[in-house]
Amino acid sequence: MEGQPTLRLRIFDLNCWAIRYLSKRRQERVQLIGDTLRREGFDLVLLQEVWSEQDYSDLRVKLAGCYPFSHYFRSGVIGSGLCVFSRFPILDTLLYQYSLNGYPYMLQHGDWFCGKSVGVSVGATAPLLSLSLQLHAEYCREKDAYLPHRLVQAWELAQFIRHTSKAADVVLLGGDLNMHPEDVGIRLLRGWTGLRDAFAEAVRFEGCKNGCTLVPDNCFTDKSELLPFPLGIRIDYILYKAISSFTVKCEELKTTTGPALGTDIPFSDHEAVMATLHVQRQGQPVGATLGAADLVLADVVTEARTEVGVGLRAAQRQRYSSGRMAVLALLLLLLQAAAALGTLAGLGAEQPFPKLSFCLLAFLALGVLVLATGLHLFHTMEVKMLHSTEDQMWMALRALQERP
Repeated sequence: MEGQPTLRLRIFDLNCWAIRYLSKRRQERVQLIGDTLRREGFDLVLLQEVWSEQDYSDLRVKLAGCYPFSHYFRSGVIGSGLCVFSRFPILDTLLYQYSLNGYPYMLQHGDWFCGKSVGVSVGATAPLLSLSLQLHAEYCREKDAYLPHRLVQAWELAQFIRHTSKAADVVLLGGDLNMHPEDVGIRLLRGWTGLRDAFAEAVRFEGCKNGCTLVPDNCFTDKSELLPFPLGIRIDYILYKAISSFTVKCEELKTTTGPALGTDIPFSDHEAVMATLHVQRQGQPVGATLGAADLVLADVVTEARTEVGVGLRAAQRQRYSSGRMAVLALLLLLLQAAAALGTLAGLGAEQPFPKLSFCLLAFLALGVLVLATGLHLFHTMEVKMLHSTEDQMWMALRALQERP
């Protein structure tokens, strides 16, 4: 590889926590992020949770001189919040929205409404396939009701990367995965795609201990959520791999450590992750590898499939409950309709209930019918997607076990 040209890539990744009307000091922080990016001059910037398109437009105007190429990925009701800024031309973009993304009735969480996705941009460098993404939040680690959904997202992301990266030379992924490094979802993603963790591979590291990106010292974090983790947790990652005739090495990885330079506030409730990668062409092309021993990968797929199966059974119970509720509400409406028709036909002496109570009961039954039917349809789709993912994992597991 000596004598071959080396490309030095500086990457910036940040979950911006820029929710209009809800995030603290949002506009001030977005302006601070823009000033820092313009001053530092990274090659590629991957941002999540930029929920306001106006914030993205402001950043695009401010950064036009040093990042002439950018894209904002739109999805869901309120948008994906994903955007990318690049010094190099962006040849193409693609947005993939996960098939499962939480529950629409969990309004306090809101993941379903934003349409969690992975945004892909194809650059002219290498060519470079870069992905900015965010997976479903955890909320409660002890009783993680969203674990099956997050595993489905991790599996779909892994499959998506494997099928879209064949024409690329370098794959770069940055984002808030909402998973600890030892969680089954991150092990499944890395094992199935061969992606390497910049934190684990970096020659030099500078920043929060253990590379944590959600730390109790940050003034915007919820301290109660981090009580079991006094040092914080690492859920924001920069992952990469080389394909064909290239090699990628992580020279340096940094995280921010609290307030930005010259201010009293940090960029976000997450710490930013910054990596310096060296991309070099080598003499002979090399094929893509899984990046893990088949036996270990089979164990990871088995563990993930078990968790998906648990979620499948829970979804089937919820589908049954909502379906039964819809049937009961429909029967009540039919009984009320029969009683009303009987009264109109003179078959009954008089209305057994006051008209107001009768109408209120009818409206209540109709509301329950509509709500229960909607939940039944949603959980039916959830069951199908979980069952489909379970089947895909079983086929992948069988292929691994039969491999010589």
